[in-house]
Amino acid sequence: HGPALFQMQSGSLLAGHPSIGSWTTYGLGSQCQDLPGFIVMMDHQGAPVNGALNWSNGFMPASFQGTPLRTAGEPIAYVRPPAGVSTSRQRAQLDLLGRWNSDYAAAHPADEELRSRIAAYELAFRMQNSAPEAVDLSREPESIHRLYGLDNKVSQHFGRNCLLARRLVERGVRFVQLYSGGNEGPRAWDAHDDLEKNHRLHCAETDRPIAALLTDLKQRGLLDTTLVVWGGEFGRTPNAEGGKGRDHHHRGFTMWMAGGGIKPGTIYGATDEFGYHAVENTVTLPDLHATILHLLGLDHEQLTYRFQGRDYRLTDVGGQVLRSILA
Repeated sequence: HGPALFQMQSGSLLAGHPSIGSWTTYGLGSQCQDLPGFIVMMDHQGAPVNGALNWSNGFMPASFQGTPLRTAGEPIAYVRPPAGVSTSRQRAQLDLLGRWNSDYAAAHPADEELRSRIAAYELAFRMQNSAPEAVDLSREPESIHRLYGLDNKVSQHFGRNCLLARRLVERGVRFVQLYSGGNEGPRAWDAHDDLEKNHRLHCAETDRPIAALLTDLKQRGLLDTTLVVWGGEFGRTPNAEGGKGRDHHHRGFTMWMAGGGIKPGTIYGATDEFGYHAVENTVTLPDLHATILHLLGLDHEQLTYRFQGRDYRLTDVGGQVLRSILA
């Protein structure tokens, strides 16, 4: 799972490469000055395999890494000042740090980590008001809570994350990443023992919320400008694995996209009659990444970052935009 998940995120099997969320915020910048440009929400059962490596900035400046958002309690750790510290005192502290950092930066103009640290301090200060407001679901009507399945103990956790994703998109966050399933085993979509039981559980957790997200985005006029991508690091084999389970399968599996310039109702590609190999209009990972970047307004061949004397791309030296699925 680890290598496959990281490759799906970064286009590479080598640690140290930026995730697609980092590439997106690097290419597009941030629309919101009071929230991070790239936010991650995990399953309530825990973090995925690899943890923060999946939303890493890699060799890019730290300002492009994903920021994990807590869906209960404080939305982001340590974003509030210590008890007894007023806003004016905190502002004075940041101004003093800013002067020291600026003096150091003048003598070390190539220090990207320092610039990212300065930006992080300022963003954290602004987020003290914006982050709690963004995750305050009490502002949403009861009908929206029901739509997302927050009234159901099975779907409420992923439903909350989907509703938060919509609120973040409304506030200009560029890239929001949700995880379903915690780590490996039964709590993830890792159905080695009993595929039907596993998938019934996870579908019950996610079907209603993801349908609600698409419906809500469309009703608010946001779906045409928001790309929704659903997928995993691989599929499951068409044949049973010893009993009622299925093994990992990378030779042919399904992902779907909606909104953001995708032609509705389009099916692209097919497997053989057994569902074992992709045999028609096969899609590589660079093709998928190239298409996602294109739909976000970025040319995957022009979006480069120079590191150690080489211009890197998310799609490396490959990638073709899947134009037949574009609206």
